[in-house]
Amino acid sequence: MTRPAPFSRRRFLGTATAGLALPALPRLARAQSSAALQLSWQHSVQFAGSYIAQDRGFWSEQDLEVTLLPGGPNAPVEPPVVSGTALIGISAADYTAAAVEQGAPFRILGVAMQKNPFVIASLPDNPVAQPADLMGKRIGMALANTPVLQALCTLNDVDIDRIEVVPTQYSAQPLLAGEVDCLLCWETDLPVAMAMQGIAAQTMLMADHGYALHSQTYIATLDSLANRRAELVALLRGELRGWEAYRQDTAAAAALTLQMYPDAGLDLPTQELQAERQVPLMFSESTDEHGFGWWSDAAVEDNIATLALLGRTVTPDLWDRSILEEVHGS
Repeated sequence: MTRPAPFSRRRFLGTATAGLALPALPRLARAQSSAALQLSWQHSVQFAGSYIAQDRGFWSEQDLEVTLLPGGPNAPVEPPVVSGTALIGISAADYTAAAVEQGAPFRILGVAMQKNPFVIASLPDNPVAQPADLMGKRIGMALANTPVLQALCTLNDVDIDRIEVVPTQYSAQPLLAGEVDCLLCWETDLPVAMAMQGIAAQTMLMADHGYALHSQTYIATLDSLANRRAELVALLRGELRGWEAYRQDTAAAAALTLQMYPDAGLDLPTQELQAERQVPLMFSESTDEHGFGWWSDAAVEDNIATLALLGRTVTPDLWDRSILEEVHGS
């Protein structure tokens, strides 16, 4: 199906004046600002709301030209935002907290993932349905994520010493080969990869068991909040419109991702399933009531408590809702 062109003031005027003999008028050029959005990983449907915003002109309608900068293992989010190369970066509360401890002047302006995507993935014949089920199990994970597992255990009175941690690469293969009983991973990647092989993994979302940590957050510097506020509002307004459109048609979002990035090594069925599984992580009763990207004061308190378990100390002013209030208030 061909998507209709986005409605714009120029299109409306063109329709309204069709067939009228009007004198030629001088064309007024409008100044257009430019900004970059630093993504937290390589291109995939994980960022499809941004792709929709760019494709449908949600930013250009506001006289803002946005460049999307891919991330990756050698492209951390925080440095480009600090240097001003990127106006906004997509990060996570723990990474931002670590950067702030080192003196970075960040604020979290929006929260894309209302629920952290970390899960414990297992197979139905040996399931991990609740944290207590981890005891006596072998869990495959990167050793760098040990604080994450420890936080989950502390929150649920589970003895981590009764869990065997097996260092593994980020792959479903150790679980499928019986080398481990479960995996620490994201809901939207290894379980999706298994589903593509016809294997229905059981996933226990850690956010449902007290692990409160905002993910896919929008961060900017205090300097940008003071001096580039209009651009922050325009960028987030287009971004939020993109994600609302994504929610309405995740299949179209997946197709657009492959259309825009045909060399990213993506396949459509995987991207479609990932897109579906992101929706319950990104939208909630709170976002339905207040708008995409919103968070509550209670959620901040929960995040501060989880961050403390991860060895990070932050205060509530790390989260700044003023840009969202302007976006949704208008």
